[in-house]
Amino acid sequence: MEELQKRIGYQFNDSELLRRALTHPSLAKKENNQRLEFLGDAVIALIVARIVYDLFPNEKEGELARRQADLVRGETLAQVARDIGLGDVLNVATSEVQGGGRDNSSNLEDALEALIGAIYLDSGLEEVEKFVIPRWKDLAKNVTSAPKDAKTALQEWAQGDGLPLPNYEVVATSGSAHAPVFTIEVTVKGYAPASAKASSKRVAQQEAARILLERLNYEC
Repeated sequence: MEELQKRIGYQFNDSELLRRALTHPSLAKKENNQRLEFLGDAVIALIVARIVYDLFPNEKEGELARRQADLVRGETLAQVARDIGLGDVLNVATSEVQGGGRDNSSNLEDALEALIGAIYLDSGLEEVEKFVIPRWKDLAKNVTSAPKDAKTALQEWAQGDGLPLPNYEVVATSGSAHAPVFTIEVTVKGYAPASAKASSKRVAQQEAARILLERLNYEC
């Protein structure tokens, strides 16, 4: 934990908060990082919203919302977690480690949100901003135009063709209780469905939408 605190440039006053942020539910049923994850999700959403608001003064609400969604999506969070070596210090059950749990994108995403929630409780918003802003500001600058996520693109395509909204359904669940894998199927009236698997429903939905869009030769 000391090495992690050096890497992120923040020293916890309450080390118990950090310990809890790094504890995967597979290891502890009660004192795990799920509540901190819930808090951190809201905190990072607020800070990233401010980042894009300041960086792109000429963009409308919808464009800012798409930028924010792209910057706080699971893949982005997991990559930042890998950059700071969060998986190396994540406390998980042996079975989870054997299944690649330390590099599981969903676990890393949750742990990073929990870490952010823990910093917020330990010292407040200003200290969280010191961690988040330098990293996410660079990420935000690297995108020249507001991205359109696959689900939004598929919805707009369907509406533009006068079709009902796409329907997403969980058609299968596999894996352990602590590391589930969801198979999501998306259907649009008149077209063959597309499906995708991921460790979170949100990611699986996006991937299924992307696959269907590729079949339609649609450029997001």
